[in-house]
Amino acid sequence: MNIQTKVRRIGNSLGIVLPKEAIQALQVKEGAALYITEAPESSLRLTPERKGFADMMEIAETGMQTYRNALRKLAK
Repeated sequence: MNIQTKVRRIGNSLGIVLPKEAIQALQVKEGAALYITEAPESSLRLTPERKGFADMMEIAETGMQTYRNALRKLAK
């Protein structure tokens, strides 16, 4: 799926409007929480809130901070 949208000014911020196809693919409704996470190759991943997702992300962040030196060496 390849969907294009534009960055728009919303008050003092910038935002994007998700097209109907993206809303359907994410299976979300108005007011749903979305998480933006870093992905490979300078991209971002948009993930809808699912039960336990926030807890998993917190555990992952803690692990990455704890083992950041080892992870850097493994990345080489």
